[in-house]
Amino acid sequence: MKTFPMFLRMTGRTVVIAGGGEQAAQKARLVLKTEAKIVLLADVLDDELEALVATGRATHCTEAPTASHFSDAALAFIATGCPARDAAIAALAQAAGCTTNVVDQPDLCDAYTPSIVDRDPLVVAIGTEGAAPVLARQVKTKIETMLEPRLGDFTAMAGRMREAVARRVPKPARRAFWRWAFSDAPRRLHAAGAERDAAKALKDAIAQGGAPGTATEGLISLVGAGPGARDLLTLRAVQRLQEADVIFYDRLVDPDVLELARRDAERVFVGKEVGASSWPQHKIDAVIVAAARKGQRVVRLKSGDPGIFGRATEELAAARDHGIAVEIVPGITAASASAAARGRSLTERGETDRVIFATGTCRAGDSAPDWGTLCTPGTTLALYMGVAKAAEIEANLLAAGVPSSAEVEITCSASTPAERHFACTLSDLAETVASEEVSNPAIILVRHSKLRTEVIAPTQPPLSLVATA
Repeated sequence: MKTFPMFLRMTGRTVVIAGGGEQAAQKARLVLKTEAKIVLLADVLDDELEALVATGRATHCTEAPTASHFSDAALAFIATGCPARDAAIAALAQAAGCTTNVVDQPDLCDAYTPSIVDRDPLVVAIGTEGAAPVLARQVKTKIETMLEPRLGDFTAMAGRMREAVARRVPKPARRAFWRWAFSDAPRRLHAAGAERDAAKALKDAIAQGGAPGTATEGLISLVGAGPGARDLLTLRAVQRLQEADVIFYDRLVDPDVLELARRDAERVFVGKEVGASSWPQHKIDAVIVAAARKGQRVVRLKSGDPGIFGRATEELAAARDHGIAVEIVPGITAASASAAARGRSLTERGETDRVIFATGTCRAGDSAPDWGTLCTPGTTLALYMGVAKAAEIEANLLAAGVPSSAEVEITCSASTPAERHFACTLSDLAETVASEEVSNPAIILVRHSKLRTEVIAPTQPPLSLVATA
């Protein structure tokens, strides 16, 4: 079952609560946070609910429940304390077309009551579709500690200034303004109790046409999406995704990673295959520069780390040639993810004391790397895009003197549900790739351990020094 989260405007609408005890009172407390009309459908009310009726905040109906009681209601909570009676009343409400929540009976619910972190007008709702309310409360507790108690007041203050921002701050600079407002001086001042200073900082920035120290020029961020799993992104990578106006992403970027971006961010697929691409590099360079020149915050999202066989150099040069600010946000590279997935270190004391990253596929027209000169004793050689060249790599390494028994580990789609592992010796590399139908994305790790030499005992006794008188 899948639910669709949404906040409803309840002003002037009716909520019916069937029940008069503590369960009904709990639902009433929730509805009191809105401006909805509350109807209590019960024979008898407890003291708390009686007080709501006495103050005019709720009305009391003692009639036997019928479908007509729910016909004009936006929402119904069924909380009599009797499961059988709750089920019968829920059937009446649903027959009237009313969205219904039945306490402790998730299978009968059309809607679920979330745990709420309330910083009105900022409200965070946490739901589990009724499966794990205790977990929802645990998540609520963590979020409560993240958000300062008076953040709602600051949110409301900022909201009152939105019209002024729309009038005085140019559209390309507005996102930067709000980013500054909620992450910099104004929010910090308000959290410290300096409300007037926070308001003055906001008003001064509006009068100046934007946040202090920000420019209207765009920014290009070359962001590493890591090997696949979205929880392996860095915090900075997530931040850039949430700030981006447009995201240009590669074929290997997992769709789950894009879910971390702003929902209104434009997404452009610029998928690249090894040896072929409908988006040649010069075209990608042109579109990211064009977007940044419009004042947009651009994310060029690449699998792994942008600086490792990610063609970052071309994109950095294109941005700098046009005077556009550009940055690299590093990501976890496939070699690290592959070793981690196998529970091994890329280096092992006494065996391998260095790691070399190399590619198996070069630019068209370039000669293949001499992998054998790289894979000297004590080296872990990490080969990217090497599956198609497995036979050539094997032959080159063997010819260079790498032992045929050298360990080889191959990982496909590291950190994703499609992850696969293969282990073999160097002499079986090509055969393993062929027989196991290994496909990209894959990383090949060749471990050339240090040569061990034995200490040979001398065959003759050492010379003695004889003292003479």
